[in-house]
Amino acid sequence: MNAALKRFRIVAWIVGTFLIALIFVAMPVKYFGGDDTLVTVISPIHGLCYMVYLVLGFHLAQQAGWDFWPRTLGLLLGGTVPVASFFVERWAHRTILAEHPQAADPKVRSEEPV
Repeated sequence: MNAALKRFRIVAWIVGTFLIALIFVAMPVKYFGGDDTLVTVISPIHGLCYMVYLVLGFHLAQQAGWDFWPRTLGLLLGGTVPVASFFVERWAHRTILAEHPQAADPKVRSEEPV
């Protein structure tokens, strides 16, 4: 679970950064400056990263044992609202560490019967 959490956190930051660049930089340049170059470059990158975000978010939610509603769906929608992915990433990190303490330290193993 530790690796899935780390992958999700990295991709959440990438998706959030590209979405902020798209909404607050590329779109104003397109509509106020008349140049759509940034939009044509940034939007496919964000779209591809968001697809990876969806897969990794769903994988993380499955490993955490979350139901689809509301946790998994909220996690997956976090990459669609500017800045939300940063908050969702932090929330998911805290929630998983609280529910699965072994995710904090990979050396600590849960005591499951063999």
